[in-house]
Amino acid sequence: MRVSFERTGGFAGITKKTTVDTDTLPPHEAAKLPQLVEVADLFRLPELITSPNPQSDRFQYKLTVEDNGKQHTVTVSESALPGTLKPLIEWLQTVAQKR
Repeated sequence: MRVSFERTGGFAGITKKTTVDTDTLPPHEAAKLPQLVEVADLFRLPELITSPNPQSDRFQYKLTVEDNGKQHTVTVSESALPGTLKPLIEWLQTVAQKR
């Protein structure tokens, strides 16, 4: 499984990008990623999740998951972030900071 993650926006407008692949992650992280994707039900989420009340200086996240020949991209506003997706976003941000 491979996940590409991009965070844009925010007060400073700094973009963070990272790609994680279970083939290159340490074993404990490689096991965690598919669990987080499953809990998020990412393949069933719409491609675009926007907030009915857009707010300036909020982050926007774009995730692309590739797994077993399937690919799905979700772009979501921070203010519209589904609770099921939050653990995956937090984990990816932690991984991005380590790189």
